[in-house]
Amino acid sequence: MRSVRPILTALGGSLLLAGCAVGPRYVAPASMQPAAFQGEPAVEARISSAETVDLVSWWHAFNDPLLTSLVERGLAQNLDLQQASARVVQARAALKGSNAALMPSGQVSGQAGEVYQSLETPIGRIGSAFPKFERSTETYELNLGASWEIDLFGGRDAARDAARADWQASQAGAVAARLSVAAQVADTYVAIRMLQARLDVAHAQLDTQQRLVDLVALQYRNGVSAELQLRQAEGALAQVRASVPALQNELDVAMNALDVLIGVQPGTTRTELADLAPIPHAPSVSAAGGPTELLRRRPDIIAAERTLAAANARIGGAVSEYYPKFSLSGLLGTASTATGGLFTGNATQANGIFGLRWRLFDFGRVDAEIKAAKGRNAEALAAYRLTVLRASQDVEDAFSTLVQQEARAAALVQGEGSLSRARESSMAAYKGGMASLIEVLDADRRLLETRDGAIQAQAAAVRGAIASFRALGGGWNPPATSG
Repeated sequence: MRSVRPILTALGGSLLLAGCAVGPRYVAPASMQPAAFQGEPAVEARISSAETVDLVSWWHAFNDPLLTSLVERGLAQNLDLQQASARVVQARAALKGSNAALMPSGQVSGQAGEVYQSLETPIGRIGSAFPKFERSTETYELNLGASWEIDLFGGRDAARDAARADWQASQAGAVAARLSVAAQVADTYVAIRMLQARLDVAHAQLDTQQRLVDLVALQYRNGVSAELQLRQAEGALAQVRASVPALQNELDVAMNALDVLIGVQPGTTRTELADLAPIPHAPSVSAAGGPTELLRRRPDIIAAERTLAAANARIGGAVSEYYPKFSLSGLLGTASTATGGLFTGNATQANGIFGLRWRLFDFGRVDAEIKAAKGRNAEALAAYRLTVLRASQDVEDAFSTLVQQEARAAALVQGEGSLSRARESSMAAYKGGMASLIEVLDADRRLLETRDGAIQAQAAAVRGAIASFRALGGGWNPPATSG
């Protein structure tokens, strides 16, 4: 019992010193955010008093059942999301391991064996010279062991803090992946509807150009039109016809991309998307609390901040290597050469060990490890600040796209009406001999370009709304801020 007292005394002193954690204390970085986004007034002006959008499920605001269905299938089946969820599980397991490392560990061990000694070895020859020498020996052993590395200077505690921050970062990363998938599915769906509308316009224009070629060919055969006019009409027809395969190729690529996003084989949703449907209307978008709230809502910002916290904690883990590590271990068990004597007093065995590990002559490497940890912390800080800046840029870009593309679409729709009437007038004048074919072709070209531009602008505005919801961190309920 006397031999145990020094160990207990050392343990008591260790417990008194517990809490001497080393390393910098983590303080979340301050971010100088403006009071409002530059594009906020224009976006807020779009909001109807009767129209509200839930940021958590923003895709419902487009009032397109197929869009909603595709987004929800993407959130349920996307393989990138499954990878992100698996990373959360791994980080959670690492945190449990770090928690367990702070506690004593114990194990039960036992063994039973039989040895048959050779008489041709030195041990066998010596033993055989003694009376009652047994060549066959049985051994039985049962032990209960425990060990504990005392975290005097907070190294393991810092590792636990880093693992917790990594786990939280992985959770935020999984949320960011969900938001990205929802936005990509919606954006790709709008792109598909845009390409289908552009193809429809191209086919309509193809029919118009074909009728024009037929008319000019008839006039050419009757000697009314010159060959130059016929060739110009045929060239315009070829130009419109060439645009169709390019648009169809873009549509095929977009449909394949959508299938992969929702985790199915390319071509699976072709039947659902085959019918021509209008491009969804862009719903109202709110700034959702402005730049300050953005820091709390954006999952990528939260992930970057938690990564920074993990890097800070690892500085403490590196600094703790300057100090000695103490450990306690013990064993209580029984050993015997016969099962009958296994639990007798004479078979009892025990030991206790107080351990010390100190990298006393390895401070050069410790210095290098600390500098490396500080470098990673500085890198994480810069990455966090860059994430905040890019988040603000995403919002400003999306707001500008939404507002400006809506204005462009409105202007083009108005221009389309005027050019459509101008085209009808030029065709009538051409048939009456009051206008040249050049004027008709020019009117056709302008009308086609305006219709195509209006479709693209309308789709760009809707995609700007999707980008706005994504930039604002829509798609999840952010955790309440803690004091």
